[in-house]
Amino acid sequence: MDDQDRLLNAKRQVARLKGFYIHAAVFVLVMLALIALNVFLGQPYWVAWVLLGWGLGLVGHAIGVFGPGFAFAKDWEARKIKQLLDEKPKA
Repeated sequence: MDDQDRLLNAKRQVARLKGFYIHAAVFVLVMLALIALNVFLGQPYWVAWVLLGWGLGLVGHAIGVFGPGFAFAKDWEARKIKQLLDEKPKA
C-alpha cells in the first residue's frame, strides 16, 4: 500500500469517526429533549422505546466504525496505560 492509499484510508476513517460522533451528539441532545417532554407530559412513558430503538442503532453504528470488539479489545488496557504514561503531567 503506497502513501496515497494510506492517506485515502485515513481520510475515510476520519469521516466515519466524525459521522459517528455527530450521530452520538445528536442522540444525546434529542434524547434529553424527549425525556424532558415525556416527563412533562406524564405517563405513559414512551420515551424508553425511542431510547432503546435509537440506542441500538447507535451501537450498530459504533460497531460499524470501531469494529465488533471495540469495547472489549484485548490490548485496550495496555494501550490506555501507555497513553496515560506518555502524557505530560498537568501543572
